[in-house]
This record gives sequence, C-alpha cells and structure tokens, in this order.
Amino acid sequence: MTDREIIGGVDVSRETADRLRRFAALVAKWTPRINLIASSSVAEIWDRHIVDSVQILPLAPENPRHWVDIGSGGGFPGVVIAALLAERAPDARVTMIESDQRKATFLRTALRELGLQGAVIAARIEQAPPQGGDVVSARALSALSDLIGLALPHLAEGGVAIFPKGRRAHEEITEARVRWDFNLTQTPSITDPTASILRLERIRRV
Repeated sequence: MTDREIIGGVDVSRETADRLRRFAALVAKWTPRINLIASSSVAEIWDRHIVDSVQILPLAPENPRHWVDIGSGGGFPGVVIAALLAERAPDARVTMIESDQRKATFLRTALRELGLQGAVIAARIEQAPPQGGDVVSARALSALSDLIGLALPHLAEGGVAIFPKGRRAHEEITEARVRWDFNLTQTPSITDPTASILRLERIRRV
C-alpha cells in the first residue's frame, strides 16, 4: 500500500490526505450552525470544495513565503492550502482574512484541531493591515474587477493572485481590464468544465 495519494492533481502524503478528510468532516459538522458552505453541497464537499481548492496549489510559486487568503469563509482554499504547505513548504506562512467572527472562530478551531500553522485576521479585507503576500487567493468572493481591488493592497510586489472563477470568467476578465492591466494565465478547472482558475501577475491600475 502506497503512503502517497493524488488529490486534485497534487501528490500528497497520507498524513496530508488524512488532514483534508478531517477538515471536510469539520466543515460538515459546523455548517448547520454557521453556514460555512451551502447545505446542498455538503454531500459533495470533497469534490466541490476540497479538490476544487487543492487544484489551486500548482499555479502558485513553488515555495511561497506568505500565502494570504481573503474572504476565507469556511476555509476554502485557506485551510486546504495550509494543509498542503505544511508538507510542501513548511516554512511558509498562511494568513486568512475573514470578517465574520463566527467563521473566523471556526478557521482558528480548524487550524488547531488539524495541527496546522496559520493566522486568522477577523476584519474586513479593506480594513486589515497590508499583508505583503507573495500569493493572494480568493474563492467565490466577488467579481474580478472588485476582487483585484481587494487583493492588491495585500499583495507583495512581484506576487501573484489566484482566483477560481465560474462560467462568467471571460466576461469578468473583460470588465476587469477596463480598470486594471495584468498578465493572465487561465487554467481549466478539473472539478467543473465551465469553470477556470485565473492567475494574475504584474497587476496595475489603468
């Protein structure tokens, strides 16, 4: 029996895979109380949320120093990334920004119960101190143009922003280019044929 597993295209240890399964169980347990994810998606939590978050990692720099996840909600992708980086880049810091106090409490609980390092800032994204992340991620937060405006203050010079997007990705990209200039890499999602993951670099206001 192998002690490795492929999840979302990423080769992980059995320990990491176990952490991700324990995290899925935590989210399912807490969701009826604080609506971490849509109740209709609890039964599909592994593919729709865990795998969907894991697939972001290969688009990031190989050894990120500081990964900032904004609007972290139920921990997707923030807690998932923390679990993956604990194995792949153990010196990396993961910071999650979440304004909902109950969700921030859940994020801290999840990190503690899974034995993961990470910081949770319970504040609005616009009011949180600039984080200087070399990666900034966000999932299901807002339209791309607004999302860039939220992410940019927390992004270090030369950093990358990674945003999963749904079927309106092309439309959102067109709208965002009215306000922003950026280099874009668009990768198809492995969990949804209508979705993609956007990697933005060299972002500047037009």
